[in-house]
Amino acid sequence: MDEDQEREVALGLRGGQPDAWRTLYEAFAPRVWRAVARLLGPCPADVADVVQETFMAAARSARMYDPDRGPLWAWLWGIARRHVALHYRAKDRLARLQKAREWLALTECHDGVPADALEEGELAALVRATLAELPAGYESLLTAKYLDEEPVECIAARERASGAAVRSKLARARQAFRDAFGRHSRSEDCPVGSHHDAP
Repeated sequence: MDEDQEREVALGLRGGQPDAWRTLYEAFAPRVWRAVARLLGPCPADVADVVQETFMAAARSARMYDPDRGPLWAWLWGIARRHVALHYRAKDRLARLQKAREWLALTECHDGVPADALEEGELAALVRATLAELPAGYESLLTAKYLDEEPVECIAARERASGAAVRSKLARARQAFRDAFGRHSRSEDCPVGSHHDAP
């Protein structure tokens, strides 16, 4: 697409003309797909989602496009890059939230968690704050067993303890986590969002 064609498409986009939108999509969709795929890797579903979000965002902002500020590709790729970044942020948030849910399954005290904490992703901060409050031995033991998925036998060998001793300590650590988590989730003086800086 040469400069004159770009200006014609730009005028059409600003005027809300469907033909201009189709021309833009046909001209740039394959290029956007390839560029997004280079950043996201070999997951076609993720690439398709980001490409779709990119063109939907472009459609919403098409009337604002100013050809004097740069070519169509630069504008479109800027939108795509923002959606790639949003994709990675959402993926990271989901991973953190899933890990927090695993901890709640371990402690069996998820009923006390406010619904808005689950929605806002602050559950992970609550779990981190709870772990930070535990004695170091309990925190490291729970992390080894339930996050690193180490078998009890391996933990016992490293700690130079018997398997029975490790299982007994795990039971105490789980109870300590339950108790501390319950205090955090019920406390009105210590809202969930205040623990963002907890390790």
